[in-house]
Amino acid sequence: FPSRQHWLGTDSVGRDFLSRLIYGTRVSLLVGFSVQIVAVAIGVTLGTLAGMLGGWVDYVIMRWVEVLTAIPGILFALFLISILGREASGIQSLFNVVFAIGLIGWVEICRLTRAQLLSLREKEFITAAYAIGANRWTVATRHLLPNALAPLIVAVTLGVPGAIFAEAGLSFLGLGINDPLPSWGKMVAESNAYIRVYWHLGLFPTLMIAITMLSFSFVGDGLRDALDPHLNK
Repeated sequence: FPSRQHWLGTDSVGRDFLSRLIYGTRVSLLVGFSVQIVAVAIGVTLGTLAGMLGGWVDYVIMRWVEVLTAIPGILFALFLISILGREASGIQSLFNVVFAIGLIGWVEICRLTRAQLLSLREKEFITAAYAIGANRWTVATRHLLPNALAPLIVAVTLGVPGAIFAEAGLSFLGLGINDPLPSWGKMVAESNAYIRVYWHLGLFPTLMIAITMLSFSFVGDGLRDALDPHLNK
């Protein structure tokens, strides 16, 4: 139970619960942002290839996107982690979780990038860039992608809470981040055995997950409103 020395009490092995809760914030945010880095790297690259090259390249990429969309993300992540090694400890388990969630998180980024490029490449300034001798990749990197950044920034911001929730779900199922690193999802899972007596052990990690997800959702909504040109007219 909470005391002067341990404000939120201790876990089943005597570790200070508040300290692990705070450190778990670092782990969850690291997972959220790292997953988005992986998703952006894969999604923007494939979305640019699909949008710029078209033809069979676009067909193959988008069919693969549809296949991944049809598979429940959490099941695909569970499959990947079972291959990478569910018994990995510490940092290795963190890498496995980031890799698994990142490989399912790039799909929406890819779709968004492709849609933005297909929309923008018909604009007059793109035609002018081709007219002065710019090649396809110069147009993509200097004109198309910079103008597609606003919706991508919003998508990444809204993707962070999704990644945090996915990590919490995997850790709750015992396939996420392992000791000695603390994880909110793992803390909730460990509290199940004591929930009738030490109810606060599951309450506070759950609140942290909810508050973090709501915070990033509000930031994403604010960025979407601020960066949407139709709302700023």
